[in-house]
Amino acid sequence: MNKKALIIRNTGSSYTARTADGSEARCVVKGNFRIKGIRTTNPVAVGDEVELSEPGPNGIFFITKVLPRCNYIIRRASNLSKAAHIIAANIDCALLVATLAHPATSTTFIDRFLATAEAYGIKACLVINKTDLLEDEDAELLQAFEYLYRIIGYDVFTVSAVTGQGLDALASFLKDKTTLLSGNSGVGKSTLINALVPGLDLRTGEISAAHDTGMHTTTFSEMFDLPGGGEIIDTPGVRGFGVVEFEADEVDHYFPEIFAESHNCRFGNCSHTHEPGCAVLKALDEHRIAASRYNSYLSILEETNEGKTDKYRKPE
Repeated sequence: MNKKALIIRNTGSSYTARTADGSEARCVVKGNFRIKGIRTTNPVAVGDEVELSEPGPNGIFFITKVLPRCNYIIRRASNLSKAAHIIAANIDCALLVATLAHPATSTTFIDRFLATAEAYGIKACLVINKTDLLEDEDAELLQAFEYLYRIIGYDVFTVSAVTGQGLDALASFLKDKTTLLSGNSGVGKSTLINALVPGLDLRTGEISAAHDTGMHTTTFSEMFDLPGGGEIIDTPGVRGFGVVEFEADEVDHYFPEIFAESHNCRFGNCSHTHEPGCAVLKALDEHRIAASRYNSYLSILEETNEGKTDKYRKPE
C-alpha cells in the first residue's frame, strides 16, 4: 500500500520525504516519471505531496505519484534553453532576498521574479538584507527601493541577518506560512535562515572581493521548520531569472501598476511601446511608473516576441 509524504529535500538525484508519522524517507523517481503536460528538468519539487511505494531491499522508496498541486513556481533552467525548473510547489509566499550592496541585486532580476510570482498567482514580497553594510549616503537609495515596491503593493522588509535588525517583523510575517526563499548568490539567504531557525547552522560563504559576487553555498533545495510555526524553503542562489510561459499580450498583466494604467489606453491590444493614446507611456512620462519597472517590462516583452519563451502549463 502506498503512503503519502511531503518532499522536504531535493538533491537532484534523490529526494527526502517526510511521512505522516514524522519520519524521513529517502526516495527516488522511477524511470522516466514525468508530470503530464509540464516539461521541466525536475518532475518533483520540494513542497510536493507524493505517494511512495513500499521500500526496496536497500530501504529506498519509489515516488509513484505527485498529488495535485495548489500552485508551483518555475524559472528557465540555466543550462537548458528549452526547459524549465520547478523551484517549489504548494507555497503560500515567494520571498526574494535582495541586497543593495555586496552584491547589488539588479531591479531587472527583482522584477522578473515578481512578475513570475504574479503569473503563477503566488504572493511575493521583498527582503532587503545586509542593511548593516550600507553607508550613510545609501539611506536615500534604501528608501527609494522601499517606496518603489511598496507603492506597487508589495511587502518590503529591511533586515540585517547579522545584527538582527528587522528580523522580528519578518519572523512574524512568516509564521504559519510555507515560504520559498530565493535570490542571487551572496545576498545572505543562508545567514538569514540561520537567524530565523536557531541551531540550524547552514554553511555560509564569503563575497568575492574582486567581483563583489557570492559563491553557491546551498547546492540543493530543502524545507526547514520555523520555530514559530510554518516552513521555509531554501534554494540555491541564482544569477539570472529566465521567465517561462509568458505570452506577449499578457506580460503587462504581471506588472500591477502597468496593468492598472493599461485600462486607459486607446487601443485594447496596446503593447505600451509606441501606440498613440497609450496611457502607460503617459504615466511613464509623468513618473507615475518607474523607468526601471518599465525597462523590465520591455526586457520580458522582447524575450517573448523573440520566441524564447516556450509554453508550459500553468496550474489550474
